[in-house]
Amino acid sequence: MIQRRTLLGAALAAPALLAFGRAAAAAEDVPIGIVYPLSGNSAQIGADAHAAYDVTAEIINGRHDPLPMLMGQGGGLARLGGAKVRLVYADHANDPQKARAEAERLITQDKVVAIIGSFSSATAATISQVCERYEVPYISADNSSPSLSQRGLKWFFRTTPNDANFSQAMFAFYKDVGAKTGHPVKSVSLFYEDSIFGTDSSNIQRKLAADNGIAVAADIRYRANSPSLSAEAQRLRAAGADVLMPSSYVSDAILVMRAMNEVGYHPPAILAQAAGFQEQSFITGAGDLAEGVLSRSSYAGDAVKTRPAIIPVSALYRAKQNKGLNDNTARQVTALQVLADAIDRAGSAKPADIRDALTRTDVKGVDTIMPWTGVRFDATGQNTDGTPVIQQVHEGAYRTVWPAEVAVAEPVWTVGQ
Repeated sequence: MIQRRTLLGAALAAPALLAFGRAAAAAEDVPIGIVYPLSGNSAQIGADAHAAYDVTAEIINGRHDPLPMLMGQGGGLARLGGAKVRLVYADHANDPQKARAEAERLITQDKVVAIIGSFSSATAATISQVCERYEVPYISADNSSPSLSQRGLKWFFRTTPNDANFSQAMFAFYKDVGAKTGHPVKSVSLFYEDSIFGTDSSNIQRKLAADNGIAVAADIRYRANSPSLSAEAQRLRAAGADVLMPSSYVSDAILVMRAMNEVGYHPPAILAQAAGFQEQSFITGAGDLAEGVLSRSSYAGDAVKTRPAIIPVSALYRAKQNKGLNDNTARQVTALQVLADAIDRAGSAKPADIRDALTRTDVKGVDTIMPWTGVRFDATGQNTDGTPVIQQVHEGAYRTVWPAEVAVAEPVWTVGQ
């Protein structure tokens, strides 16, 4: 007889339940590789990802009251006789070559049936190449560089929107907020790190600015993890654009905010390509300087009326990490959810069968914790139904301000004022 629990009880007991389930059906476990930076300067990102995947596996595998989301019924993979997903973690330390080696090890030694990763797009590029060679699905949970899905790979699937989708949303936001306030964006400064993420982001934003008649006042590429960004801050100040559009990971995001403050530069608006700007460590590290910063996001944690699973999933995550889900961790939850659904629909742990099931994915947005229309993959493996939002830091927390149908607050807009 299955003991029923409240969601709070499930949150407290899920790890024990998971351990029990694995002991009972260890032979049926389905191994999935999870590759993230578990050491180095992005170790906190990896730790948060580890917690997000653990929570999702507990939801899929454990015995608990059903959660209002795909794979939220618990009990494992029904079409595989209740088999459990088993997560096998590997550390790429933000090194693309280490990521390549770890992906190969997971496939050849740990016999994983799929790999999920990986935070940085540079590591995703090498992991996905290994997966392609071994014909194992790679699920890109949070890698946003558009070029990743433009390489003709057949085993690459990206649940998240990419930076083309995100940047299009940013410029649509500019149009809407400009029309509403009477203060349109006339110029932007692009500020981006020298990586595949930064380069792809800036290329798209440069084109969209031209398409929308917006001048690029400054176009600054910098070396990632620089010890100082003071010179770049001076250049941004001299450009004096209406909006600063940074594409940076968290240490650089904090550094540039401090550098701009030191030179007395406070842009009328900052709209970030998420990444480091969507991390709690950015808000903590930047302090009052983070107030008012805008960022694109995949996730709207305040959309609880239309996505009821946000409350219990966030509670489970908070119990592990003492903080709520964010843009990255919510995408990680969704990636494992979608992969587990594909494995279940395939009724098989063979990579080829899982790939076929992924191509037929049709998940409704309401069955996730994301504000998306849903998840469906095109021929390149890109989710075509991921719909971004714009958020703004208010009193130390991000609130959704666009689009109107999911916004919980009006944006504070000082451009032209």
